[in-house]
Amino acid sequence: MIKFRLAHLGLALAALGFTAAVPVVGLAPVHAAVLRAEIGKPIQQAQSLMKQGNHKGALAALRDADKAAKDDNERFLIERVRASAASSAGDWSTAATSFEKLLDSGKLNAGERSQFSEGLVGIYMRAGDLNKANATIQKLLKNGNDPKLRAYLMQNYYKQGNVAALEQELRNAEKSGRLSEDELGMLANIQLKKNDKAGYVNTIEKLASNYPKAQYWTDLLNRVQGKPGFSSSRLAVDIYRLKLANNLLKKPSEYMEMAQLVLQAKAPAEALKVIDKGYKAGALGTGTDAPRHQRLKELAEKNLAEQNKNVAALEAEYVAAKDNDALVGLGYSLVQAGQADKGLKMMESAIKAGGLRYADEAKLRLGEAYAAAGKKQQAINTLKSVGGKEGTADLARYWIMAINRPIA
Repeated sequence: MIKFRLAHLGLALAALGFTAAVPVVGLAPVHAAVLRAEIGKPIQQAQSLMKQGNHKGALAALRDADKAAKDDNERFLIERVRASAASSAGDWSTAATSFEKLLDSGKLNAGERSQFSEGLVGIYMRAGDLNKANATIQKLLKNGNDPKLRAYLMQNYYKQGNVAALEQELRNAEKSGRLSEDELGMLANIQLKKNDKAGYVNTIEKLASNYPKAQYWTDLLNRVQGKPGFSSSRLAVDIYRLKLANNLLKKPSEYMEMAQLVLQAKAPAEALKVIDKGYKAGALGTGTDAPRHQRLKELAEKNLAEQNKNVAALEAEYVAAKDNDALVGLGYSLVQAGQADKGLKMMESAIKAGGLRYADEAKLRLGEAYAAAGKKQQAINTLKSVGGKEGTADLARYWIMAINRPIA
């Protein structure tokens, strides 16, 4: 199971202007009237205490103002200062009450209502009252979609374990555009909990495609090998090719196994490339197994020399025997050896002639050969034509994802 990073839940109250005292002179004219001493003095005292960082003291001073307040305007001014003091003090219950009163007062302009509403969401979330946070978000969303608020709503559902509501929100979000990495991560975790294996693989495909990280590709390639009917014996080399293309090979054993599989597939030039990458990565050529690594490299060099010497004879032999599978393999090997035009033509002709034991595997290898030759569009077009129920269609789709991966 992949551990997914969740976005930070807190709203930045500072960005909304609630960390500093709210000066009376900054209010709209109707609120800037001369205050009675009974109100003005404790408010000024509260503001002074806030400047000193004594926010709890400021809240205490405002309680004296509460006792003297006579009308809604005075109570509104007190709540504005209290909203700031309580937020700064981390007294989320008091802050929430003040924000609610300010929103209900009818004295905020449209811009302030939006700011205080979002601030109230943040306060509820910090206080852990996710039900109230969600209700406020849903109320705000009725006035128009806000991706930030919708993301908070989904994160709250995730924390609450409200799978049905979260899944519905994710489905709705997906219809309107690409899900974020965090959102896809939440969806994948839901699918794991529901044992929805097909849905989980589909979501991991989207993560690997849109946010190509090693953890997603590793999980994806491990999962596809576990699908019913996947031909591990025949397609193991193709799994390794995808791993190499996505920089997933790390261990000496992985480089060695891939090189051996490629040699068995009679592609010695490709085997040498794999071995050389292993050496450059520091995975091969060191430790007690260094002599073994060297022997494998020498074997690949020997096989390549023999193949280069006998290409014409091998081609004639395969043509005479109408062994188009062998011609596909030889053509692929030539592409890896730097003879792309000749190798691709050989593969194309063999596939067109038919009589293949595994036609979809042959087309998959042709797509891989086009990719190795740097012919991106031909590779994609060929891979799109690959079918089959033994894993070839999945691997072809993953190759297209790898070819089209976003550039970091």
